[in-house]
Amino acid sequence: MSGSALGLRVDVDTFRGTREGVPRLLDTFAKHGVSATFFFTLGPDNMGRHLFRLLKPRFFMKMLRSNAASLYGWDVLFAGTFWPGRKIGAALGATVRLADEAGHELGLHSWDHHRWQVAALKMNARSLHDEIARGVGAFTDALGRPPDCSAAAGWVANERVLEAKEEFGFRYNSDCRGRSMFVPIVNGRRLAPQIPVTLPTYDEVVGRDGVTNDNYNDWLLARIEPGAFNVLTVHAEVEGGTCAQMFDTFLSSCAARGIRPVPLRELLAAGGELNVDELVPAPIAGREGDVGWQRSALAAAARAAESAAARPA
Repeated sequence: MSGSALGLRVDVDTFRGTREGVPRLLDTFAKHGVSATFFFTLGPDNMGRHLFRLLKPRFFMKMLRSNAASLYGWDVLFAGTFWPGRKIGAALGATVRLADEAGHELGLHSWDHHRWQVAALKMNARSLHDEIARGVGAFTDALGRPPDCSAAAGWVANERVLEAKEEFGFRYNSDCRGRSMFVPIVNGRRLAPQIPVTLPTYDEVVGRDGVTNDNYNDWLLARIEPGAFNVLTVHAEVEGGTCAQMFDTFLSSCAARGIRPVPLRELLAAGGELNVDELVPAPIAGREGDVGWQRSALAAAARAAESAAARPA
């Protein structure tokens, strides 16, 4: 694996992101000769129900920072509120298959993205199994085979989530933020490898610390470390929507700098023997609520923050 490889995954969260964002991203990837990993939500699009979280200050500020109405569109922001959420896989299976036919890696994101984000950490083992099973079934209906990889919606994951996923035989999961691939240990048991995301997403950073659309690409490129483990998540609703031209420019800049976007399966194939680690829920800047974290990466980030605070001004 080249030291300039960038693991690239596309999260597809909504009906509109599947219908409009995925074809646009497929065209962009074909233009640049890029392959990626697509993680699909396949059940009801109830993402509009997140509007009730506006009462939480961190979520409200994120919506303001990212100019969510312009970024996502009102149909996404109200999906599943005043009308039943449309089932994505049943209606748009042909679009999902387009990504498969183009040679990209495909995996399961969720059945109901909203329900997973707000309820997964409180679900019991039976409910977790049933929620994942619905997504696996919808993926199988759309593609004629079950998914062999997955990524928890919103990185909402804990040890019980990992144990539930193990029942489905996923080759790997991408459920957390971190700094290296690892094998999670839960109750003394080695589970399927994790491929963490290392870089912030657009909605986590835009509008913070001077980051704007005008400088976002440069800001992001500066954080891709040559020779290090780098994984970026883009969203069909963002980089396949309002930010499509910005993402096209980003891919051109990657090529100019010798950065090669690759699907996550290539990182796993080149990873060799993986260290063991743990997954723990913790906050992340720019996002409301806890996400799954690689424990060693979380500890390293805390040490770095303490060191920075101790340096003279």
